[in-house]
Amino acid sequence: MRSKSKVTLGVAAFAVLALTACGGPAGTTSSDPAEAPDESGAASGEHPYGLEVVESPEFEEGTSMAEFAEAGSITIGTKFDQPLFGLVGPDGNPVGFDVAVGSLIAAELGIPYENIEWVETVSANRETFIENGNVDIVVATYTINDARKEKVDFAGPYYLAGQALMVQAGNPEGIMGPEDVAGQPVCSVEGSTPAAHIVDEYDADLEATDQYSNCLDPLRNGQVVALTTDNVILAGFVDQNQGEFELVADGETFTDEPYGIGLEKGDDEFRTFINDTLEAAYEDGRMASIWEQTAGVVLPTPEFPAPDRY
Repeated sequence: MRSKSKVTLGVAAFAVLALTACGGPAGTTSSDPAEAPDESGAASGEHPYGLEVVESPEFEEGTSMAEFAEAGSITIGTKFDQPLFGLVGPDGNPVGFDVAVGSLIAAELGIPYENIEWVETVSANRETFIENGNVDIVVATYTINDARKEKVDFAGPYYLAGQALMVQAGNPEGIMGPEDVAGQPVCSVEGSTPAAHIVDEYDADLEATDQYSNCLDPLRNGQVVALTTDNVILAGFVDQNQGEFELVADGETFTDEPYGIGLEKGDDEFRTFINDTLEAAYEDGRMASIWEQTAGVVLPTPEFPAPDRY
């Protein structure tokens, strides 16, 4: 990333979303997910996404799957500040499509929702958290790319997003596409692929922070002309802040961002298991169901991509 990238936006703006009031700094854990309701208000003790937990699954001894099943628990990294995909609610627990995908994998391991530990992972620490064992997997709007594959492995993709731009409602700067932000201040998250792309390809003056929600006040106040990240994340912010923001060109994308599930490099058996789980969930409708309960309240149900079994 170019030297013009500046980490200038503080964490004080984190509370801009009412639903993120309980979010903490990177690495925050949510240790009581049993209290987390789903978007439809499922009762405590029921699976918030209506998933069936496999009873006493059998796995080959020595595999990660066998270890997780025996332990009866798993630690999953996700975002805590992204509406529709991973957003902390008033009770301190995350909800969204990524959270549901993580709980789907846990259910196939025989792990009930209440035994999942959710750890906040921001864009800059996802590989580090996997490598250091802070988390077992990461499901966090995590774009698969070759540079990241050098450090971790990916299952999936399970969703195809694309980079877009969000501006103030009414688009006062008249931004029609990424070419219009050259030399202008644009906010994104340090260590993310959208941040690198808007600088390297479109010569924006990046105002970097650690969480996308920290970009909202600077955009409101005119300190930046746009926020850039994946279209689905931006759609969530538009939905959560009615009348304040809009997507440039109706959310038209200018990159492809395949979201994958990050896991320890070299764990081929676990990667295969997750890919098998995703494919089965596509076929039997579980993936469509958890999408409709989460991101689907705003976005249409997509055609889910086939996993890349590299």
